[in-house]
Amino acid sequence: MKKGIHPDYHPVVFQDSGTGKAFLTRSTATSSRTVEWEDGRTYPLIVVDVTSDSHPFWTGSQRVVDTAGRVEKFNRRYGKRAR
Repeated sequence: MKKGIHPDYHPVVFQDSGTGKAFLTRSTATSSRTVEWEDGRTYPLIVVDVTSDSHPFWTGSQRVVDTAGRVEKFNRRYGKRAR
């Protein structure tokens, strides 16, 4: 890599605001908030709304949408147009 053209890539802790689960990874993101990790070192903390720990797709709580029911509801509400 060329020197001086890439952002600083460093360890960062991301924390899910909904579940509180945190994980340590590397990122170019920065934060003024810090947290002491399990290894005793202090890392920048970035709080995010959704991670794989709380996302409906990954947790299995995703709702199935009944498209046929939605079509029937539309037809009941607006009716079929006469030609």
